[in-house]
Amino acid sequence: MRRIAELREEVELWTSLEQRTEDALELTQLADEDLADELESETGALDSEVGRLEFQLLFSGPYDRGGVILAIHSGAGGIDAQEWAEMLMRMYLRWAENRGFKGEVVDMAPGEEAGIKRAMVAIDGRYAYGYTRAERGVHRLVRISPFDSAHRRHTSSALVEAWPDLDDDVSVTIEPSDIVIDTFRASSAGGQHMQKNETAIRITHVPSGIVVSCQNERSQTQNRDVAMRVLRARLLQLEEERRRAEIDELKGEHVDAGWGNQIRSYVLHPYQMVKDHRTDVETGNVQAVLDGRLDEFMGAYLRATMGS
Repeated sequence: MRRIAELREEVELWTSLEQRTEDALELTQLADEDLADELESETGALDSEVGRLEFQLLFSGPYDRGGVILAIHSGAGGIDAQEWAEMLMRMYLRWAENRGFKGEVVDMAPGEEAGIKRAMVAIDGRYAYGYTRAERGVHRLVRISPFDSAHRRHTSSALVEAWPDLDDDVSVTIEPSDIVIDTFRASSAGGQHMQKNETAIRITHVPSGIVVSCQNERSQTQNRDVAMRVLRARLLQLEEERRRAEIDELKGEHVDAGWGNQIRSYVLHPYQMVKDHRTDVETGNVQAVLDGRLDEFMGAYLRATMGS
């Protein structure tokens, strides 16, 4: 029923656009100078709306319309990399906020001195996964380290993963005998209640070796539900990657999805620039990007990979 409602909304949008276009064409037949400003305004609005709807046609994947779970892991660079991972987490939360999406941190492991070792962020919004699948890969930061007393330039990296946040009606079979569930005390801030009780959950999926943990919710049941939600998403992603690898092998191609795939560089020193290495899109307004202005990069990637 939800899918039917979405399709009905899309049809109504295109039908309305068709009617507005016909009305505008009728205005041009009148040759009335008093209507010139109105016609120009409507033409601009139609052009903008068509562009927006055409862009949505890029979201052709089966899960592009739904939410996403982003996993952010600090990489090489020590404390700088951990702070960089936290900066990326904030960037995606700001991106979600800017689009009117709901973003929440569902799990996070803080660094020893600063930043985070890893985090999982769930973003709920239309086409959230469609947009953010463009962010999968290694993100590199170049800057003067605030943790280096000699004020030297450091390079840090962080890995971003994106999994579709599955609806309940998407079938992913998880046999109870295939998982091992461990409980432990939450290490994140949560007050006395969380520290005294084993509210945190760790789920190990034995056949795949996938381990998922969650400790940000207040109850063990809530953490278990979130962890199972993430596990379902990761198992689906694993299956999609397996199928894609089979196709790539038949085509004679193979793309490593590991840590070596640097997709974007964020340079703060000696100059300021963000550059996507897959599309060559770049900007000098680094702060705007770190504040969540990512649509230009996401859009360029989606257009470049359309049909793949």
